[in-house]
Amino acid sequence: MAEEKPPEAPEEKIKSPMIKIIVLIVGVVVVLTAAIGGTLLFTGFFSKKTVDPEEALQEQAESSAEHASPAAPSKQGAPAAHGAPEASAHSGGKSDSKSGAKGDAPQKKPLPANAQTRFEKSYMELDDKKALVANVANSRKVMQISLSLMTQYDDRVLQNVEKHRAALRSAALNVLRLVTEADLAKPDFRTELALHLRDKINAELERLENFGGIEEVFFTEFVYQ
Repeated sequence: MAEEKPPEAPEEKIKSPMIKIIVLIVGVVVVLTAAIGGTLLFTGFFSKKTVDPEEALQEQAESSAEHASPAAPSKQGAPAAHGAPEASAHSGGKSDSKSGAKGDAPQKKPLPANAQTRFEKSYMELDDKKALVANVANSRKVMQISLSLMTQYDDRVLQNVEKHRAALRSAALNVLRLVTEADLAKPDFRTELALHLRDKINAELERLENFGGIEEVFFTEFVYQ
């Protein structure tokens, strides 16, 4: 008599499809994980990025420069550069000229480095072999004066003196006509008169050429009687 197989339990029939589903899901997860990992590895995601110190410093400097405030403009009252005209009454240091260019003003002429003075001095007689003659104010006395003008600027200053000699002589005579006998008696009269004449001549040159440049006035002849 043949043996009869015992009937399968219902629980075993249920577990068999569930195991298959779990195995399938695990397999899919493993495949997806392997694919994603391979992609990231291929793109270098897991490689450690090295930072170049020089590039980092350059980036930091550029970042600081972007946030830095603009440099303040230089003060207009800063000292003039070496050799530039001095902006004073006796030097006639105006920055503009008739042409309107700032750099057109006469410049001082430097001497060699081993010289005792910094700039070369040039002289010109204002009278051109004809002395200035003026009456002393409120007096019968007469003054006869010859003037020599000195500058340390380039030849353009003396060229301006030559060009406007008549106007400069007239300006000097206007100063001399104001001299009184009391002025002549002062100990420092000639020094004060030379300064007054220098300022007057520079003012006239500035009016005509926008630059003075006469730094000293000397008397080569001074007679009054």
